Amino acid sequence: MNFEDLNIWQRATKLSATIYKLMREQSDYGFKDQITRSALSIASNIAEGYERDSDKDRVKFLSYAKASTAELRTQIYIGIEISYINKQQGLLLIDETQQLSKMIYGLMKKISA
Repeated sequence: MNFEDLNIWQRATKLSATIYKLMREQSDYGFKDQITRSALSIASNIAEGYERDSDKDRVKFLSYAKASTAELRTQIYIGIEISYINKQQGLLLIDETQQLSKMIYGLMKKISA
């Protein structure tokens, strides 16, 4: 199976694209850069880990992806608080990061078993 076939990678890629679109007009370049990098990191680390040769390396990169979901979630909370992100949309994005985090953890456990 290729990483492109993973539902978790597909969802992370979609989330990243959503964040990029949401931040397209944002003039606070520091915030924009940080939140888009966090979002991009999730799918990128899933892909990189899945292409590694050992299960230990796969789990390590999935761990990075999981940590990036927490980083992104934090930035979404801040974005809501400072009115860069609409609260309703932000809560949906937070829910997606929580679901992705659980999925990544499940995949890590499956690989480690």
